[in-house]
Amino acid sequence: MHIRFLGGASEVGRSGILVRDSKTFLFDYGVKIDDKPEYPLPSGRIDAFMLSHAHLDHSGFSPFLYHDSMPPTYCTEPTMRLAELLIEDSMKIARSEHYSMRFHSRQLKDLLQRYSPHAYGESIDFGDYEITLHDAGHICGSAITSVERRKDGKRIVYTGDFKLSPQLLQNGAEVVKSDVLIMESTYATKEHGNREELAKSFIEGIKETIENGGTALVPVFAVGRSQEILALIHKNGLSGKTFLDGMARSATEIVIRNGEFIHNSGMLEEALETVTVIEREHHRSRALEGGNIILTTSGMLSGGPVLSYITKLNKESRIFLTGYQVEGTNGRRLINGEPIMLGTRKYRVETPFAMYDFSAHSGMEDLHEYARRSNPEAIMCVHGSPENTAALAEGLKEEGFDAYAPVNGDEIKIDL
Repeated sequence: MHIRFLGGASEVGRSGILVRDSKTFLFDYGVKIDDKPEYPLPSGRIDAFMLSHAHLDHSGFSPFLYHDSMPPTYCTEPTMRLAELLIEDSMKIARSEHYSMRFHSRQLKDLLQRYSPHAYGESIDFGDYEITLHDAGHICGSAITSVERRKDGKRIVYTGDFKLSPQLLQNGAEVVKSDVLIMESTYATKEHGNREELAKSFIEGIKETIENGGTALVPVFAVGRSQEILALIHKNGLSGKTFLDGMARSATEIVIRNGEFIHNSGMLEEALETVTVIEREHHRSRALEGGNIILTTSGMLSGGPVLSYITKLNKESRIFLTGYQVEGTNGRRLINGEPIMLGTRKYRVETPFAMYDFSAHSGMEDLHEYARRSNPEAIMCVHGSPENTAALAEGLKEEGFDAYAPVNGDEIKIDL
């Protein structure tokens, strides 16, 4: 078995893992969008494509696979619908910012026509192999994928992004026994802290802000984080004071239609019915009157409606960051005390802000725990900074595992 790393090795973004046995499988094919997009290495001919979840760093380049071939794609229904939403949005942004995504709407259409939706635990017959999707606990529809050889039962498992402990809307990830484990390393050197205490602190901060007549501006990622935070706000009786803006609405509607893939789907449905959805400009003016919560994209302040609010907040307002802020984004500039960019104009944000780590990834101990319980012969540590992938591999070696921290372009042969 040969494993080649096309992207996402010793980096976060543009994930792509190619596995060649008697058949050739591709796990994810994403894009890294910084100042300009970065793409994974060419995959060549593949027999099947497995998409772990919808986020663009895993799904964003998948239409390119349909340039000159038509491989079947396996994923859950919400993954494909959410990926479609995000990919179409990325194509609009590419057109407006005058850069090429290197694929066209026709190829996206081909992807949508060739995918096969499956439930968790369903056995997928693929000739000499059996493919199974397992709950990854990351976002709605996210899957840990196992590919098992029928002749000897040897199994390769690709985690994609996963969270072992439960969230408000997600069950914890299912641990899958493996012979070869390809696992994420995003937080290999960090723990996330107590989730209940984090949620309590977040809600207390929001209540204090709106009771003082300020606006609680909550930037969120459209897929995953917006649904989790919306459900949390509703659980604490605050959805009636909440305005929902941006692509979060469409993403939430997709998640609700696929409620069997999440926990507490009724809570999320009630939340969407209770909030005020921004549909016209005068709704934005109402939202800014004070004493309200604005839940809006983008989560890193890099675009979307959040930039139309951030310059209009009153002095009692506060910004609640809910996720990691990538280097070079407005969110990171805010954290570093630097002016953010509004188009070509610099703007210094005077509004106080706080950072809340609502990560949907496993922390250091859970990454090790998953490896122990999966108990493979070999582990490939991917989807993390060079420091994090190396640290996870070294830590796993100390526990007796044969672990690697590959870089893009590496090919590793595993004797199974």
